[in-house]
Amino acid sequence: MSEIEELSQFLTLETRLDVKALALQQTLGLTGTADGRQMLINTPCVVKNLCKLLNDYQKSVAKDASLALINLSADEDLTSTLVTEGTEIIENMLNIITNPEHELADPACMVLSNLSRTKLGSERLFQTMGEKLEKYIDIFCQEKYNKKGARLHYLAAVFSNLSQIPAVRSYILDPSRTCLQRLVSFTDYKDSTTRRGGILGLIKNCCFETDHHDFLLSDAVDLLPKLLLPLAGHEEFDEEDNDKLPIDLQYLGEEKTREQDPDIRKMLLEALTQLCATKYGREYLRSKNTYVILRELHKWEKNDNVLAVLEHLVNIVIRFEHEIGYDNLKKEVEVPEEITEKFNALEPAL
Repeated sequence: MSEIEELSQFLTLETRLDVKALALQQTLGLTGTADGRQMLINTPCVVKNLCKLLNDYQKSVAKDASLALINLSADEDLTSTLVTEGTEIIENMLNIITNPEHELADPACMVLSNLSRTKLGSERLFQTMGEKLEKYIDIFCQEKYNKKGARLHYLAAVFSNLSQIPAVRSYILDPSRTCLQRLVSFTDYKDSTTRRGGILGLIKNCCFETDHHDFLLSDAVDLLPKLLLPLAGHEEFDEEDNDKLPIDLQYLGEEKTREQDPDIRKMLLEALTQLCATKYGREYLRSKNTYVILRELHKWEKNDNVLAVLEHLVNIVIRFEHEIGYDNLKKEVEVPEEITEKFNALEPAL
């Protein structure tokens, strides 16, 4: 019996507390190195035992077990092993998230966020969730769902990762559901960059579905003001420009500030750029005076990466349709290279 196999025998709910705590400390230490993680993952029952310890009556034991699982799941080289049927790690994390009395729901969300970064991990997670995905969206939208203080912000990162799968985007964009309508309300969520950024990642991926641009920009979803509002400051416009803007962007007060995170500003602009892939989207953005919001943002923006995306978007918005010459920039042939290469660079990838 190897040392790791011997160690794993003590990672059980029944083991005496002092012995269990010591074994867990050694296990947690091993998760800090690639070699240590590999040895643990190659030992039967380690992951299953760690999952069971999340329900240990001793909070310190349960917390250390959650940290060990976070470290293991963060190693993408181990994902294929972790998501196999025998470990039951996905099922255990989902059970914890749905339990409103569990104190480790946030670490469980982090584990799933790590696992779903790869194609295999996200596909396995969606396979396990199945038609219950909407249930987890319901839980996410209830900010006080967890009675022990867990905020479940990392579920947003899980949804963003899952949305890289075409089947998930179809699920989210199904007009018979209200998934997207509920999630878009978090694009300007002040209390968590993780929640805000994860939902914007999902929205950006959904914007790649050009056949759904009509739905995304319809009154049912009302996506455009949700994307523009975080990019708007407190600038004053004349009455003519104000009247053309979506109602949510008219006469913003002096206290209005822009999104502070440059990565999130970049995602907002990338989503708007994808909406410009169709003639319908471009004309809709122009009709809602999107340009004036982008113009003022350009005066304020200092980040070079954000400016590059912003200037590309402005270049599309200010062009006449006869200059572009194509309805759908992602489907038509012989699209101008300077436009298509930008869209290709934004494609969702796993």
